[in-house]
Amino acid sequence: MNMRTIILSIYVSIALLIIATIAPISTTFAESTSSPNTLPTPGLPGAAPAAAPAPNAKIPDAKVATDEKGQVNDDDINRFTNTIVLIKDFYVKPTPDNELLDNAIRGMVSGLDPHSEYLDKEAYKTLLMTTSGEFGGVGIEITPEFGILKVVSPIDDTPAAKAGIKAGDYVVAINGSLVSEMQLQDAVDKMRGKAGTQVTLTILRKGEKAPLTFKLNREIIKIASVKSKMLDNNFGYIRITQFQEPTAKLMHDAILQLKAQNNGKLNGIVLDLRNNPGGLLETAVQVVNNFLNSKNLKKYNDLIVYTEGRLPEAQYDAKATGSDILNGAPMVVLINGGSASASEIVAGALQDYRRALIVGTPSFGKGSVQTVIPLDKTHALKLTTALYRTPAGRIIQNVGIIPDVRIEDLKLVSNTMDQDLAMVEPIKEYQLRNHLKGADTVNTNSDLLNTNDVALAKSDFQLFEALKILRTMYMLDKDNNLIITPTPAPQQTAAKN
Repeated sequence: MNMRTIILSIYVSIALLIIATIAPISTTFAESTSSPNTLPTPGLPGAAPAAAPAPNAKIPDAKVATDEKGQVNDDDINRFTNTIVLIKDFYVKPTPDNELLDNAIRGMVSGLDPHSEYLDKEAYKTLLMTTSGEFGGVGIEITPEFGILKVVSPIDDTPAAKAGIKAGDYVVAINGSLVSEMQLQDAVDKMRGKAGTQVTLTILRKGEKAPLTFKLNREIIKIASVKSKMLDNNFGYIRITQFQEPTAKLMHDAILQLKAQNNGKLNGIVLDLRNNPGGLLETAVQVVNNFLNSKNLKKYNDLIVYTEGRLPEAQYDAKATGSDILNGAPMVVLINGGSASASEIVAGALQDYRRALIVGTPSFGKGSVQTVIPLDKTHALKLTTALYRTPAGRIIQNVGIIPDVRIEDLKLVSNTMDQDLAMVEPIKEYQLRNHLKGADTVNTNSDLLNTNDVALAKSDFQLFEALKILRTMYMLDKDNNLIITPTPAPQQTAAKN
């Protein structure tokens, strides 16, 4: 062993001793979600949504980890230091020591799981920036998978969403450079850029025989985390695109505004969490609190979510403390494969308490907790420290939330003569050629779904089906008995012979 190797070995040994005796640290902020590419989620740009650490979470003493099998021995230290020496002596170009160190840490952390990350200066800055709801890029949430990048979800009203990029797509190249040859942060940086400049993404999509190419113009991404509107007959629609700090209040205010438009009452709402990659844990808890009456739950110990980790410090739970802003009016929650992390917490809690019917397709299945631990003022680690469970104890990780009613994202194909209505309502007698005349009525589409329903079915089939389910729920009591009498058909004069 030469002198340089001996000196490096001494440094590494000292570092390990310092790590073994390091005092517990506490996280400085409750961040959530993980990396988005030019998009929103805390962590860096690029990975799948991570949820926030438990407030006031205590970071465990690192000494605990050294009490288990797999301790570092002299041979391990020698192998590590020899690697550094060989790189410095033989690599094709000089490499600074700090770059080698950063890469060593990055590789060590990225080998743990897809959501743990080493946050260097730029990545840490991005993490803090993305919770504010505004940043630059193309607007997709991504996570590493199979050596490339999987799209968790496109963000509403961003270049990616407008161009037709979908949840489940795989980004294999950026501006012609293979993603498999890039670090996650490098890929994210390539997708970012000055507003107005162009980036080309090469996408693999299930069912497509050839790669798809999307040329996107970068924009400043401003995230409107809550959108709302009335559907019909006093049924409201709330869409949450991401769980940011103000989201719960924005949603609460939106519901109150919809109520005000309808004489202070809503017959029910559709809560749309599709393609919502997650966000802040505390915000998800606050959202659920708006729909549960904590005085009437009487099961699951009033839990909204709880976590289980290797150490006691990783345990966390949140209980319902609020009241139902809808006063028991029915709810349908829409989810799909792009609903992740905090979205799954909300859907899982409302499903366990039977407060809402979950409709759509199975969610993403990210049920792990990432805690951000500062290393210094400009660097941090984002480590997976626990797994979520729903109030009933169900694990979300790798399973996701399974909808009560599965509805695929179908598209209606328009044809002439109202034939496009056949998918949403059966053909009627009067639509048949040479049908016999019956009652004297001016009745082309009045017996069928109204014009708004047909338009909704064409533009968003899942939402159309969710609204149909919500209407039915409104007509039934808690024992599924009909409590609203359907409107009788108008009296018609019999046809004369």
